[in-house]
Amino acid sequence: QALVACHASLYAPSARPFAPSVRRVGRCKPLRPAAGLLETVLKPITSGGKALPLKDGIAKLYDESSGLWESMWGEHLHHGYYGAEEGTKSNAQAQIDMVDNVLDWAGVQSVKKVVDVGCGLGGSSRHILDRYPGSEARGITLSPVQADRANVMTREAGLGDRAAFQVADALSQPFPDGSFDLVWSLESGEHMPEKETFVRELARVALPGGRIIIVTWCHRNLAPGETALTPEEQTLLDRLCEAYYLPAWCSLADYERLFAAHGIRDVKTADWSVEVQPFWGQVIKSALTTQGVAGLLKAGWTTIKGALVMPLMARGLSMGLIKFVLITGVKAET
Repeated sequence: QALVACHASLYAPSARPFAPSVRRVGRCKPLRPAAGLLETVLKPITSGGKALPLKDGIAKLYDESSGLWESMWGEHLHHGYYGAEEGTKSNAQAQIDMVDNVLDWAGVQSVKKVVDVGCGLGGSSRHILDRYPGSEARGITLSPVQADRANVMTREAGLGDRAAFQVADALSQPFPDGSFDLVWSLESGEHMPEKETFVRELARVALPGGRIIIVTWCHRNLAPGETALTPEEQTLLDRLCEAYYLPAWCSLADYERLFAAHGIRDVKTADWSVEVQPFWGQVIKSALTTQGVAGLLKAGWTTIKGALVMPLMARGLSMGLIKFVLITGVKAET
């Protein structure tokens, strides 16, 4: 019933117009009073339970939810690229298209060795291995369940000699400097509490001349004269922080500054928020099926909380607060 209520209230209007507030950094604050019907529905549902430390919470979230996701959506744990073809392509194809379109957009012509930072079940790594014959992949995740399953799926695909996945922290990667000609992070940056350390590590493990790609969720860039998001916008992000174990959000402009600070040149960015717009509606539909509801109940409370705030992700995208962004560049050759 809660899922149905959330779905029905997806586009409930905010009770107050947006207004500037004071800029905030660091971890998400305790939740403010709800600004609309959707937040009112979700507040008593998502605020319960003892909060885990961020890394432990992320691991638990994906340990619990990855099996359900695989059973319903397959090996790719990320948005799909729908473009102008909504309704004409499957969700699975949209997710494959996301990987291919990112690689094409970034101009990746060849790959010798890629690191998949926040690898999930290894879906994008295996696709890269198929696309670039002779390439090798290493993947890291905080989730032991994901790492184990990624290795199993890779062996079953006949790629076990070309890829390996392990539990490791993206903020302290277990690889020597200059190990990879492609450093790939597809929807893991939003979980990183120290964005500067995150980008520094991506640059460290890249070969000089190697390409770095981040695809992630950000909040909108602040307009000239703004010092922060509005209180209503921040309230929505705070709900998502609590359910998905996210630290404070940043903007694409923040990533651009970090790339420049760490010697990443030829920087290119894109906003694909429109191209991924149908994704969360499709995920919500799958969660409301008999299989989805049964799977959520079996997976546990952490996964249920994540499902209950899915309408907030869709709403954040539709209102222009949440941006699905890409940034790429090349590590300077010394």
